[in-house]
Amino acid sequence: MRIHDALSGLLLALLAVAILVTVSQYPPIPGQNVGPSAFPGLVAMLLLGCSLLLIWRGLRGERMPLVVMGAWTRSTPHLINFLLVIASLLFYIFCSTFLGFIITGVLILAVLFYALGVRQVLVLPIAIIATLVIHTVFYKFLRVPLPWGLLQGLHW
Repeated sequence: MRIHDALSGLLLALLAVAILVTVSQYPPIPGQNVGPSAFPGLVAMLLLGCSLLLIWRGLRGERMPLVVMGAWTRSTPHLINFLLVIASLLFYIFCSTFLGFIITGVLILAVLFYALGVRQVLVLPIAIIATLVIHTVFYKFLRVPLPWGLLQGLHW
């Protein structure tokens, strides 16, 4: 699939503006010059600049349709895998609070590994190890409050 540069740039510019509007509402930290909006605001400004360059390049470049579907969209297995990834994201959004990150992550990775042809004997061990590594990095090192869900009693 190929999306025209001007359309991609426009979508990214809208995302950057949405981020800037959101972070402008973050409260400042008393006594500090740099607040929680500084880093996301900086990234959004860079994104906005790059998206404007992308729009300019798209408008000056070759004439093409706004969206050109790739050959993979006519392949049923590839389309199923694509829809499976979207379904996994929706499953995480709607179930991670109740089930918790670890259970949700293991389920999603196991299903995706199975669908993508990972050897069956490796699917569950890799899904568990990968989820625990991701959880440890985000929860312990980056201090991201991941949901515990059903495993709240095992909270470490």
